[in-house]
Amino acid sequence: MELVQSSKHGMSILFSHHYSSLTYSGTDFLTKPIFLRGLSGSLHLVLLSVLFISWLCKKFKAGHIEGPKEKFKNKGGLYCKQTLICCFGVSVFSLVLCLLNYFYWYRNGWSDEGLMTLLDLALRTLAWGSVCVYLRAQLFNSAKSKYPFLLRVWWGFYLCSSCYCLAIDVVLYRKHVNLPVQYSVSDVVSVVSGFFLCYVGYFGKNEDEHTLLEEPLLNGNSSGSNEAESSKSKGVDTVTPFSSAGFFSNLTLSWLGPLIALGNKKTLDLEDVPQLAPGDSVVGAFPVFRNKLEAECGTLNNVTTLKLVKALLFFAWKEILLTALYVMIYTLASYVGPYLIDNFVQYLNGRRQYKNEGYVLVSVFFVSKLVECIAQRHWFFRLQLVGIRVRSVLATMIYDKGMTLSCQSKQGHTSGEIINLMTVDAERIGDFGWFMHDPWMVLVQVAVALLILYKNLGLASIAAFVATVLVMLANYPLEKFQEKFQDKIMESKDKRMKATSEILRNMRILKLQGWEMKFLSKIAKLRETEAGWLKRYVYANAMTTFVFWGAPTFVSVATFGACMLMGIPLESGKILSALATFRILQEPIFNLPDTVSMIAQTKVSLDRIVSFLRLEDLQFDTIEKLPRGSSNTAIEIIDGNFSWDLSSSNPTLKDINLKVQHGMRVAVCGTVGSGKSSLLSCILGEIPRISGTVKLCGTKAYVAQSPWIQSGKIEENILFGKEMERMRYERVLEACSLKKDLEILSFGDQTLIGERGINLSGGQKQRIQIARALYQNADIYLFDDPFSAVDAHTGSHLFRECLLGLLSSKVVIYVTHQVEFLPAADLILVMKEGKITQAGKYNEILNSRTDFMELVGAHKKALSELDSAEAGSVSESTNMSKDIGDMDITDGVVEKKENKDVQNGKTDDVVGSKGQIIQEEEREKGKVGFLVYWKYISMAYKGALVPCVLLAQVLYQILQIGSNYWMAWATPISQDVKPAVSSSTLIGVYVALAIGSSLCILVRSLVLFTAGFKTATILFNKMHLCIFRAPMSFFDATPSGRILNRASTDQSAVDFNIPYQVGAFAFAMIQLLGIIAVMSQVAWQVLIVFIPVIATCIWYQQYYMPSARELTRLVGVCKAPVIQHFAETISGSTTIRSFDEESRFRDINLKLTDAYSRPKFNAAGAREWLCFRLDMMSSITFFFSLVFLIFIPEGVIDPGIAGLAVTYGLNLNIAWVIWVLCQMENKIISVERILQYTSIPSEPPLEIEENRPDHSWPPNGEVDICDLQVRYAPHMPLVLRGLTCTFLGGMKTGIVGRTGSGKSTLIQALFRIVEPAVGQIIIDGINISLIGLHDLRSRLSIIPQEPTMFEGTIRSNLDPLDEHTDGQIWEALDKCQLGDKVREKEGKLDSTVSENGENWSVGQRQLVCLGRVLLKKSKSLPLHIE
Repeated sequence: MELVQSSKHGMSILFSHHYSSLTYSGTDFLTKPIFLRGLSGSLHLVLLSVLFISWLCKKFKAGHIEGPKEKFKNKGGLYCKQTLICCFGVSVFSLVLCLLNYFYWYRNGWSDEGLMTLLDLALRTLAWGSVCVYLRAQLFNSAKSKYPFLLRVWWGFYLCSSCYCLAIDVVLYRKHVNLPVQYSVSDVVSVVSGFFLCYVGYFGKNEDEHTLLEEPLLNGNSSGSNEAESSKSKGVDTVTPFSSAGFFSNLTLSWLGPLIALGNKKTLDLEDVPQLAPGDSVVGAFPVFRNKLEAECGTLNNVTTLKLVKALLFFAWKEILLTALYVMIYTLASYVGPYLIDNFVQYLNGRRQYKNEGYVLVSVFFVSKLVECIAQRHWFFRLQLVGIRVRSVLATMIYDKGMTLSCQSKQGHTSGEIINLMTVDAERIGDFGWFMHDPWMVLVQVAVALLILYKNLGLASIAAFVATVLVMLANYPLEKFQEKFQDKIMESKDKRMKATSEILRNMRILKLQGWEMKFLSKIAKLRETEAGWLKRYVYANAMTTFVFWGAPTFVSVATFGACMLMGIPLESGKILSALATFRILQEPIFNLPDTVSMIAQTKVSLDRIVSFLRLEDLQFDTIEKLPRGSSNTAIEIIDGNFSWDLSSSNPTLKDINLKVQHGMRVAVCGTVGSGKSSLLSCILGEIPRISGTVKLCGTKAYVAQSPWIQSGKIEENILFGKEMERMRYERVLEACSLKKDLEILSFGDQTLIGERGINLSGGQKQRIQIARALYQNADIYLFDDPFSAVDAHTGSHLFRECLLGLLSSKVVIYVTHQVEFLPAADLILVMKEGKITQAGKYNEILNSRTDFMELVGAHKKALSELDSAEAGSVSESTNMSKDIGDMDITDGVVEKKENKDVQNGKTDDVVGSKGQIIQEEEREKGKVGFLVYWKYISMAYKGALVPCVLLAQVLYQILQIGSNYWMAWATPISQDVKPAVSSSTLIGVYVALAIGSSLCILVRSLVLFTAGFKTATILFNKMHLCIFRAPMSFFDATPSGRILNRASTDQSAVDFNIPYQVGAFAFAMIQLLGIIAVMSQVAWQVLIVFIPVIATCIWYQQYYMPSARELTRLVGVCKAPVIQHFAETISGSTTIRSFDEESRFRDINLKLTDAYSRPKFNAAGAREWLCFRLDMMSSITFFFSLVFLIFIPEGVIDPGIAGLAVTYGLNLNIAWVIWVLCQMENKIISVERILQYTSIPSEPPLEIEENRPDHSWPPNGEVDICDLQVRYAPHMPLVLRGLTCTFLGGMKTGIVGRTGSGKSTLIQALFRIVEPAVGQIIIDGINISLIGLHDLRSRLSIIPQEPTMFEGTIRSNLDPLDEHTDGQIWEALDKCQLGDKVREKEGKLDSTVSENGENWSVGQRQLVCLGRVLLKKSKSLPLHIE
């Protein structure tokens, strides 16, 4: 109390009216305060004018000349930061003095000296604030070594005038003239700041001024390059300052300052973002989590949802407890205001309980707001950190599980579904951190609220409790609805993503067949199902929002109604306290729908992840691995029975007995579907074992029948994790005949391979696969028909150099259909119906006249038929020689020219990364344009619903303010004052206003979610249409992970988040304007504070957004590699396991996961960094508004209305508005990314009405190719160079050439997958470039190099357009030798086909592709790529 009294005494001295005691008669005019303040004000007015003129000149020059900007790299000698702080401090100090003087003279009357002093202080505030802005915006972005001359001159004048004023103060003090204390304090501050500014202005020296002269002359551009290098490696080498930040830095989140400052100077890249601390990195966190989970459930197959939740809680228990403490502090601090409002109203009404009560109340209000702000910011940041860690460890666990799944489990869960678990479900569980504490926090808030209500309203608080319980009970049915709809949405989305993933993988075959629009309609149907559940979900959400937004009003109506019935008197102070309490209760009640929804979504996601983790793994005990060199036998299988489907009564492999010694070559042959690939799988341990033993001695390498190539460089694919040994590497390239291919490629072995090797021919992919195996230098090699994708010459070279050469001392087991490779084998295994029917050397089993002889006989018969066909066509070819002579000559010239160019190395080289087919993902930079927002809000119904949403929100705010204003005005201040209206009128009007506001919210919610749903549907349809109509070059250059990311994550944001974010911004903005209106109506002076505070908040937001925007974009860009790597791992898991490379791939996944978490972590920290500072601004504004109110003389304003202003001031949250704006801009990036894909250049039209060919076209099938030149992209070299030839109709024409010579490219040009750069192709007199793509492709057929089957049925694979009868389909199946196999299946034509046709052998898939061609025989030109 003494401290308060002494401060009161000090204030009275500070503002004592001593102006009259200055004896002007004895003192010169130059010593008068009015002159001194006028001089100071004039000096600052001059400064303001100069700065304004300077700004205008800069703007004028900027409009004419845009020169390069060079920033100060080092200004240590100029004390730039200190100068900025000094100027800002003087501005703030002047503002505080200005406000204090204003309060004093407002209460005690004005004088000339007072007005002049106030004007001087106001000019000081503006002038020094302008200097701050000038220094920050102009000087720090220039390369000047000194401060501007005029500024330094002005600082000199400022110091002189300040010294003069201080000298006058000293003289008057010695003459015992009483002078106001604020004069002396102001003059001392001015002198100190003037000395500092003059020192830095006249004596400060830029330390970087001569550094360039001191650098070595040879480092001509060293500074720039070194800076770039250090900037690039900074984030990679630096651990986030969060891990070592001090108390104050942690408290204010200042450790993020350097990154945000860097984002203002340059566009942030991933290299600029620091590494996570070891405990937050998934590398450090995942082992801890895995140990916790294994302690709970032993193995993953025994995990349950409850055990997973327990493991997650124990994993992050420290942060959870710490955030729980923050939540408790925040909750208690937030109720201090409502608790004290009644006291404040009574204080304003003149009922003072003790001296200086006003100052104490203001201080308590202010401190509680500060504590609330700090607790909330750290609560949010820590929970986001927990969310990032949880998401990372769950995604890693899903990845690890995906690598060990058994074949049967993988068939039940496609790659699209598994990717969804990682991208959506793990993400959602991580986001649940935001809502983790809400359930118990609601209970605490309700309990505290009831205590406050009981203090103010007595037993009426029971009615509030009952109403609140009713609201809570309404959660149960709502939660069930939310959970059901969310579950259905996720199921539908899984199916859609699964189909999308499969379609993207096989887009080439869809375009070749002209089926892409049919499959687009399939995606559209799946989306319709998803959209049906989404529509139910968003409307349920709208109703939930309406119910809960009306809940606080319902509680207040019930409480005040109970007061009226019980006869409890209502006073404005108690009413305002209750209203403030209800407004705080609004937050958990508003958030309750989201919490309920999030709990439902999280439970669904947890259940989905648990069901995946419980799937059956591979049998790791299938193979008994012997120590290397411990046995002469490399492979031994004794009485082996194996089956892909353990529930089937017919095993895949039966009675397998095999013994292979070290150094043996074993050939495996047999008809299609006989079990050859399954035999290799059983040696690899991939197929489940029913009985028997498998022993393996030594390391193994595997070459799959369908090549598996990773995205990345060719060199990385060959090395496959091994160190580079140049001699061995060159030897392998030579053996695999890859050197010539690498010479042709612009970047050699540094060429980037597209997804699934999209920019390589089938033969090149196969040879890279073989090279990868050879480089491993393993003991056992397993080759699954490796020579089928290469020409005969290359195949012979590979067999001779690889199997007979480099691998002569190794165990080699090779599956082959080529009889010429069999005699070299030490042992030949003949397979039939899953059994080894014969085993022995070539001559031995050839003479046994059994299955093997049939195979060899069939091979010889096919060759003889070919020979006879060739002989029969000799006369025809002789007669036609005249017609095709030109072709032979021209083609020969071209061939020679191409060979010569290749030999001389004269290929079209493209310098730089632009020559690579795979480019970095496109990332917008800078501010999200207004056009993106406009397109989003105007997309649905041309924006007609936007005014409806805004009008409903404005009406809601007006009615809310009106109802609260009514209660504050109509209720008496105390019991001894007569009420203005009766109790029934009071409650009746309040209820009417409450119902009106609730209806507004209902309209707003329905209209907002309707517009959001319609916009999401339009964006989805536009993006998918553009993707499906994109040329094949787009899919070659774009990894499917990028497209899936937009179709999954970004589309989810558009479906669920963005409508809410846009609505929240409109609500927050309108609410802020409402609060400002209420507070300004009570005391207009608060606008004096609002204007600079809002300006500061906007500056902070502008300062923060460049970094936040780029961090958010980096999150999107860094997510695609995680998805892509996961998808590649799932598809190549057999190859990865066969090379024992699981640990390396897990490490890559950990690095990619951390690379995704880094920008996410810093983006979360940056949000809280901004919000902390904005909350401080809001608290300062609230503090000054309270100070204004306690200084307003009694009787000037109604205490009830003043209390209403305080009630609204408690909810003043400029940070919320800015934060919602930032969140909206961050989320709108998803719209920006989707819009990128709505502007993809399209293929030519599918049909051109004026150029449609006859139904019978092509009648003959004659193809004329004239000077054809083709390249895959404008920046890529020519692949076909001036090809001219004619293919006569009805002829079987073979296209031969070395691997990579352009055979596949010619076929693609015929189908217009790639458009000719020069030249034309004419089929039966029609230039194919002039007709529609579907008219062309539907008349041609193709058997692709890589056999493709889609998930579905045999019928849908053969006839996806439903154009043929069952009889025609059976006829085609019989012709391609598949009829009997399909008839054996239970479903016949409706027999299931799993993803990628995994439940059918590669040979059977190839026959299905043949069946498609046979079905189109009546109107097609069959083309067959060997």
